[in-house]
Amino acid sequence: MSSQKKMLTQKAKELGLSNTKYYVDDGYTGTNFNRPAFQELLDDIEMGYISVVIVRDLSRLGRDYVSVGHYTDNYFPEHNVRFIAVNDMVDSDEGENEIAPFKNVMNEMYARDISRKVRSAHRIRGNMGEPLSQPALRVYERPTEQKEVDY
Repeated sequence: MSSQKKMLTQKAKELGLSNTKYYVDDGYTGTNFNRPAFQELLDDIEMGYISVVIVRDLSRLGRDYVSVGHYTDNYFPEHNVRFIAVNDMVDSDEGENEIAPFKNVMNEMYARDISRKVRSAHRIRGNMGEPLSQPALRVYERPTEQKEVDY
């Protein structure tokens, strides 16, 4: 189990929550909220299955300042969902956290900065003549029927 899941499991135990579920969007950018597991989370909230959302930090919810603010300030409260970001010490039951909006802005800026650096590195590699893609995977399929060959 990853350290992130261990931390979230521990926090859930501290809160007396036993029926937990992980929503994991590995391989998806946090700047986009059209992630499969996040959409599943929203569906479960709409169905009334979720009372608490716990994340390691605000960046795990997303890296879009406006959207994260929408979910933490409007959507979760409207659906009576408690929101906790463990490392950022955010807990909606403890009232408004003055630093959270600044962290959300920094998370969005970080995502933009990394994206800019990756594009720059690709541009430099391309200008140097290095390949930017992986070699194509070649798969050969053996015929299922053996043909008779006359010699």
